[in-house]
Amino acid sequence: MRKKTREIRIGDRVIGGENPILIQSMCNTKTEDVESTVQQILKLEKNGCDIIRVAVPTREAALAVSKIKRMIHIPLVADIHFDPLLAIYSIKNGADKIRINPGNIGSEDKIREVADTAKAYGIPIRVGVNSGSLEKKLLEKYGGVTAEGLVESALDKVYLLENFDFHDIVISIKSSDVLMSIKAYELISEQTDYPLHVGITEAGTVKTGTIKSSVGLGIILHEGIGDTVRVSLTGDPLEEVLCAKKILRSLGLKKGGIEVISCPTCGRTEIDLISLAEKVEKLSEGYDGLNLKIAVMGCVVNGPGEAKEADLGIAGGRGEGLLIRKGQIVQKLKEEDFIPALKKELDHLSGKYI
Repeated sequence: MRKKTREIRIGDRVIGGENPILIQSMCNTKTEDVESTVQQILKLEKNGCDIIRVAVPTREAALAVSKIKRMIHIPLVADIHFDPLLAIYSIKNGADKIRINPGNIGSEDKIREVADTAKAYGIPIRVGVNSGSLEKKLLEKYGGVTAEGLVESALDKVYLLENFDFHDIVISIKSSDVLMSIKAYELISEQTDYPLHVGITEAGTVKTGTIKSSVGLGIILHEGIGDTVRVSLTGDPLEEVLCAKKILRSLGLKKGGIEVISCPTCGRTEIDLISLAEKVEKLSEGYDGLNLKIAVMGCVVNGPGEAKEADLGIAGGRGEGLLIRKGQIVQKLKEEDFIPALKKELDHLSGKYI
């Protein structure tokens, strides 16, 4: 059962409580380059990103926030380190949330100024602690980076903000170590009811990072922990969003969109099943409003039976195959007609085809 956390508003979205888990990503453009940043955000929006974060390392980047905000449709989070003035500029320029590590912002007076500004503008602060930013005293106390140290560090910063009468807080405690991340989120979930942003930080390239994130986030989310989620990959942010969607759907935490299942191939396979499955998966990305399962099978012997539980299916043989709908064979196809026939079915189901 999902843990019920307090509700926090981020722009026009609300997280926590019984609200859906939202997908977050981060632009890899220069925030000062408004055109490139906006184009990337619009692409991410189209593919299911709910919240977007941008780096704000300069005053120019903070000033760009207002321009970006006017051209996008999802909440914008400003990511700030070291300089409290950048946090204040970002808030005043329309950021819907700021992400800081109070430990590197400066004195308590500077942190208070940021908190007071955020409170005045009615926006939340995400307290972010990563394994690479753990304070020396905690490293010494716990003998290195540990889940317990990450939790203590995050809660220390939460208590500091609470002392400033600031309570619109989201917490993240990330590590590149999957098991440490799981334990840290389990521990902090027991000690606070603030919404949690979950992820495995610095997970790696698209292939490696997808595996690490799927394992770590799968366990964390299955335990009912998490209100927003980011898959951190070294690559196109679009891959982060698509991966996050698949993780949430696999756990039954997100509805809508198409799930593609495909057989692993064997000696009976007589078509290029790998290429076909990839084409079907690519095609399915354009139909996020549908909620169905497509089976791609490489054998006309077992394919129809294996695809019986799917809404649509293709079972391929030597140069030809079968189109299957709800377990029933509806059409025999030449191999080159697989994708056009499937697209016609999807267009019909989505209302694009009359």
